[in-house]
Order: sequence, then C-alpha cells, then structure tokens
Amino acid sequence: MPQERFPVAWLGEAAVITLPEEIDISNSEQVREELLSLLNRGPAVLIVDMAETTFCDSAGVNALVRAHKRATANGAEIRLVVTSPGVQRVLGITGVDRLIPVHPSMTASLAEPGGSGEQGGSGEQGVSGEQGERAETHRGPDCRAAQPG
Repeated sequence: MPQERFPVAWLGEAAVITLPEEIDISNSEQVREELLSLLNRGPAVLIVDMAETTFCDSAGVNALVRAHKRATANGAEIRLVVTSPGVQRVLGITGVDRLIPVHPSMTASLAEPGGSGEQGGSGEQGVSGEQGERAETHRGPDCRAAQPG
C-alpha cells in the first residue's frame, strides 16, 4: 500500500487533505492519485485544503475535476478551501468553482452541514474549537467571503 504523500486528517466521516504550495504538471498526477485513493476509503466529505496553494495550472484543475467525478460516483461530497486570489481566479475562469464548492477557510468548510460530523447541526463549531461563521458556498470568480447585510 503506497504511503500518503500529502497530510490527511479524519474528522468523523470527513477527510481533510492538505495540498502543496504549487500544483502543476510535475505533481498533478500524485495529487490526482491521492485524491482518488482517499475517496476510495469512503469519506462522506472530502475537504481539499488548498489554503497554502498559490499556483494551480490546468493539470491541477484536471485532478480536482477527476476527484469531483469520483466523489459524485461514490455518493460523497468534495469541498475546496482556497485563499489565494490566483488560484481562485483559475477556478473561476475554468468554471470549477461552479462545480465544486469553494470556501475561504477551513472553518467555513467544516461549518457546512456534514463537514465534521458535528452534533446538533448548528454549524458554529470549527477547527480547534474556534468560533466560525455560518458556512456559505462561495462560487464565482471572486470567492471571497460574502458579508451579510
């Protein structure tokens, strides 16, 4: 059994995988293999933490789309955590942000129902007990958090 190349954490039935700073043709196959392998382990939700990812080319986008297809086939959900404006722009231009929910933080991603297997469904408890905003799926070319009001 191959060893995981990227950090993975399990939070109930949700798996969180942290991707590298750059995703391009040199490592996109490894990213794709890891995402598909993790989805085969049966998470209800796969959270792809790209908070530290500052570059993602078309090969990386393809890996994400392939993972989305596998998640859909498995009855699972995939969510992205993206903070880099450059990566947000690539996801917007390619339409991936309309295919896969994009969140501005791990807290927002986990707060969405089903994100961490929390009880009560209030969605207010986040990573390490920090208080989180109610999750919204952010889609479109500018994936920054929408301010209520």
